[in-house]
Amino acid sequence: MFEGQPQAELDAMMKANSEFRQLYFRHKELDKQVLDAELGVLPIDDTTLGQMKREKLAAKQRLLQMYERAN
Repeated sequence: MFEGQPQAELDAMMKANSEFRQLYFRHKELDKQVLDAELGVLPIDDTTLGQMKREKLAAKQRLLQMYERAN
């Protein structure tokens, strides 16, 4: 998600903003769960998978907004 951004900026955001840090790790957790579900490793129904994808997208959008405001 922040591939093109300097790691030092992300580290500073995570130290300075606990909401950003929590949301960042929640997004990473959801990303892994969605991938596992799509690979068949995590057995969940389609409705739950859809909810997870929507939550992941909302987290990403919020993280990007927070990052843009800070820079």
